[in-house]
Amino acid sequence: MGTAILLIVLVVVIVGGGLYLSRKQAATRQSQLDDAKADARRLVERLGGQVLNLTGTDTASQQAMADASERYNAAGSQLEQAKTVEQARLVKETAVEGLYYVRAARVAMGMDPGPALPDEAERERAGKVTEHREVDVEGQRYAASPEPGQDTPYYYPGGRVAGRPVPQGWYSEPWWKPALVAGAWGLGSMFLFSAMFSGMSGIASASAWESGYDAGQADALDAGGMDGGFDGGGFDGGGFDGSQDFGGFDGGGFDGGGFDGGGFDGGGFDF
Repeated sequence: MGTAILLIVLVVVIVGGGLYLSRKQAATRQSQLDDAKADARRLVERLGGQVLNLTGTDTASQQAMADASERYNAAGSQLEQAKTVEQARLVKETAVEGLYYVRAARVAMGMDPGPALPDEAERERAGKVTEHREVDVEGQRYAASPEPGQDTPYYYPGGRVAGRPVPQGWYSEPWWKPALVAGAWGLGSMFLFSAMFSGMSGIASASAWESGYDAGQADALDAGGMDGGFDGGGFDGGGFDGSQDFGGFDGGGFDGGGFDGGGFDGGGFDF
């Protein structure tokens, strides 16, 4: 009888402890979600204030504000549906991107750009347009510039689109948008990137870009012994120089290819 009572008490303790831990974890998750949503909401409201009160005065600023408005609407919709901390962080990223467009519009209109915005690693690694360029690709003219202009009214704050870096700058065409919509780059995209950015400081080479690398990243991987040949890690000493040849570590296939994505015909981008 005493053993049965003891077992019952143990079951009650275990079940009760489990329920307590479960509720505590749920409360913690909810608190983290509430904090993340509050952080995102603050930026969404800040973006909304700019979108509702700032009107572009020229083509470049009007286009930038149109992009900011689109991000504001997207962030608001995302915030309503956010059920996890990660989803709330995505809302924040969308709002921050919208604020970068607002900042660009203010600069285009000769206004103070406003308070500093949160840094974003991918945006920094993508690089910036540092000089004016005009190129012809497949009979179509494209331009890129660090400054807004009559021929470069489309701004992009920098970052990754479909796995590849797009530098911050002003452009004659939003050449990244088909990949943004489709989630993949077309076969002609590398030629456009190469023509537009070849030799520009702080921007990936065309081959590195095609593989999804940022500027200097491919060189860093090569320097780390990942360019073929497992010879940079000290495996020729300490007793591993005889019978242990580690065959097969010749780096074959590490060329980063296969990111061609297909289907890049959206509206004049029919390379």
